Amino acid sequence: MPLPSRKRHAALITCIAAVAALVIAALVGGSPYVERAVESLPAVHSTTVGLALLGASVLALALVALRRLIATGRARTRRRVLEATFGGEAHPVIRTRHLRAGLAEVSDGRLPRLDRRPSILVDGSGLSLWSGRGRPKRVAQFAWREIRSIRCDRILVGTLSVPVAVIRVRHDGTSAEVPVLLAGARATRYALPDEEFYPVVRMWKARHRAALAAEGLELPPLTSPLPVITPEMLAAAGYVAA
Repeated sequence: MPLPSRKRHAALITCIAAVAALVIAALVGGSPYVERAVESLPAVHSTTVGLALLGASVLALALVALRRLIATGRARTRRRVLEATFGGEAHPVIRTRHLRAGLAEVSDGRLPRLDRRPSILVDGSGLSLWSGRGRPKRVAQFAWREIRSIRCDRILVGTLSVPVAVIRVRHDGTSAEVPVLLAGARATRYALPDEEFYPVVRMWKARHRAALAAEGLELPPLTSPLPVITPEMLAAAGYVAA
């Protein structure tokens, strides 16, 4: 079983503090050796150092952009394959620790292997999460009758507040919340913006209620209405489409 979040964070902070203390002690105790080693180093021009740092920064940014493009292209291909095979609608998802923790809670603590951009498929049978770099592989499957509710919330990613769909499921006797952060369709966009996110989740909720009604099951309670973003509201907020 994975450690609880607070205990894991405390253990990580303790390890970092211990390593930092050892490094400081080593530097203080070996300061004469460090000074002699620094004096023996050849002189390096500041221009050379600056160019080296600039080149390393450009290379790092290029690698990040390349990984984002690859993940976006892979998610787009998987979406086409899933929709052509099973029907329904597939959407790219951002892999987060909250998503992995929710999936682990309903699968006896097993952490699923997920790509950076897995996919969630919504069809007549329910919700399913898919991953895989080649052939799509189903990671989790939740029938409509196993889903108790679908609600919207917001989480902070850095300084950005983004919408997230929280799916409460009861699977194999375990009840848990699985937060799903929908990804933008383009490589230059991180999370799905509000005006595209809420219609998607509204469609999920409608399918959920229709599936339960067709089986004669109790419908979930109505949550607060999802906001409908209009062009006038976007203009008033100063939003400019990318």
